[in-house]
Amino acid sequence: MSQDVVSDALNNIMNANRAGKKYLEIKRYSKLLLSILAMAKMKGYITNYEVKDNILKIEIGKLNFCKAIKPRFVVRVDEIEKYVKRYLPAKDIGTIIISTPKGLMSHTTCFEKNIGGCLLAYFY
Repeated sequence: MSQDVVSDALNNIMNANRAGKKYLEIKRYSKLLLSILAMAKMKGYITNYEVKDNILKIEIGKLNFCKAIKPRFVVRVDEIEKYVKRYLPAKDIGTIIISTPKGLMSHTTCFEKNIGGCLLAYFY
């Protein structure tokens, strides 16, 4: 068992997706993971999630791939494009989630607001 709750949860989501399952339950979660899932829900990668009796229940939506970025690189705004090319399959496909001083944002929002931060995960 790893110490990184976000990485473990995203790996479990990918394993369930590869197995053809639409639902999964995770026992270990954090506020950061819930925030990442909220962003994934806004983008449509996760259909729904809820915490009930200390178990996180996730319903997978239109998801091809998701993964945590390790090590968590700290990037400036002008460096984000390099990581978009590295982690995402094409220009307008997918999103990278970045932790900024203003909260979690997608890479496109970071471009618009001219804010850098720490890379957390990516979905497409």
